[in-house]
Amino acid sequence: MKYNSKFQEQIILSKLKKAEPEAFNDLYNYYIDRIYRFVYFKVPTVEEAEDLTSEVFLKTWQYLLNENREIKNLQALLYQIARNLVVDFYRKKSHADFINDSDILSQIEDSRQQSLLSKIDKNVDIIRIEKVLKTLKDEYKEVVILHYIEELSVKEISNILNKSRGAVRVLIHRALTIIRGQIN
Repeated sequence: MKYNSKFQEQIILSKLKKAEPEAFNDLYNYYIDRIYRFVYFKVPTVEEAEDLTSEVFLKTWQYLLNENREIKNLQALLYQIARNLVVDFYRKKSHADFINDSDILSQIEDSRQQSLLSKIDKNVDIIRIEKVLKTLKDEYKEVVILHYIEELSVKEISNILNKSRGAVRVLIHRALTIIRGQIN
């Protein structure tokens, strides 16, 4: 399956480089669910997730049209743009009114939390994991989502976060250690 996704990404990238008319449509259809899910777990409302996701594809399209750079990993580019837009979203929001991370998490719909938690470990008490996730630092939450929900490899996560593979492994290990320590 990883081979097919990499192959599909290369086809889309090739079409984008040739400026084929259906290239952006292919890009959007192939990545929309993953990018939306990534943003969805990071913002308080569905509407904001939808807005930011559409902005990810707009910025990606603008980048592809205006920049003459070689793109080696299209997926990493999309996740980096999504990540930056989420950071900008909270930066702008903090200027309007200060909201700390625990307040934001408490605004997220319970169904989203339940879905995330059940995917992490179906055999563990969901309520206890929910409490633990609320206490995790943002970078730990991010690697948990990317690795266990999005099922990205350490290499792919390192490209998205602009960190070494070792640093990503350490973040995953620390996040799991905290989760395990607080669950037991």
